[in-house]
Amino acid sequence: MRAVRVSALSADLLGVALDDVPKPKRLPGQLLVRMRATSLNYPDLLMTRGEYQLKPPLPFVPGIEVAGDVIEADAASGFAPGDRVMCGTRLAAFAEIVACDASAARLIPPRLDYATAASIGVAYLTAYVALVRLGALATDDWVLVHGATGGVGLAAVDLAQALGARVIATSRSSEKLQVVADTYAPAVTMPAPGFRDAVRDLTGGGADIVVDPVGGDVFDESTRCIAFGGRLMVVGFVSGRIATLPTNMALIKGFSVIGVRAGEYARRSPRLGTENLDAIWAMAGEGRLRPRVHAIYPLAEWRDAFAAMAAATHVGKIVLVP
Repeated sequence: MRAVRVSALSADLLGVALDDVPKPKRLPGQLLVRMRATSLNYPDLLMTRGEYQLKPPLPFVPGIEVAGDVIEADAASGFAPGDRVMCGTRLAAFAEIVACDASAARLIPPRLDYATAASIGVAYLTAYVALVRLGALATDDWVLVHGATGGVGLAAVDLAQALGARVIATSRSSEKLQVVADTYAPAVTMPAPGFRDAVRDLTGGGADIVVDPVGGDVFDESTRCIAFGGRLMVVGFVSGRIATLPTNMALIKGFSVIGVRAGEYARRSPRLGTENLDAIWAMAGEGRLRPRVHAIYPLAEWRDAFAAMAAATHVGKIVLVP
């Protein structure tokens, strides 16, 4: 079968190629899935550079979520050949056939196509853990979402609104923010950086929850416009700079800084991880979530897809198909 394989780490993808590799062997408790769509996430790009916390031995096939059709399954798994499923994986989703744990799979609701289903798992699960599990989101909370045009940011905008919050969406790109405004109609959109005073004025004191996949200057400015008792959710550092925080600021303003790793959360709390997955897919099945697929690339054009991810030209998710 064909798979995107990383044989050497580099900043320019020179160690990555579309190769012929052996079909994976299904272990007990796993499904074997024929990939119909798989979406890119920023960790996929970081792993090709060796810059992510998970550093698999070389060579490896990246990709952490796949939508497709079950080929093989244990009789007791609850799945059968032909089922349309979405599976979370730690690796190996950028391939024509993928092995994944049955516990990390869910049936795709009839209303969703493969590309849309492949755009939900990681982004919305991260948003759910940030907002609900760790952020204790309440109806009418003000939620400030940075990087609101990317996968996790856009999922946070969508999910927060579905749960009754008031959303402020930020991005460096006014053109991409207009797409967010037209599609999701958050309370307001504004450029970042440069949002501090506008957020404080709009909210009457500060945002209750800040979802920050950006870091750097955006994190620094967020500490100046978060409410007393607010929760600043650290999701990532796509700006390239990991910010530091004078702890007296957290003390005086009474806010919390919370790291968000949805996958690790599930590994440490399997029961809650299952509940998180169930909640996301129930909302998707009810039509309460509106994932946006920005572009679809054939697997053979993986390099163009990765380039689009690196250039941050997308609004929503970038998807690969066989």
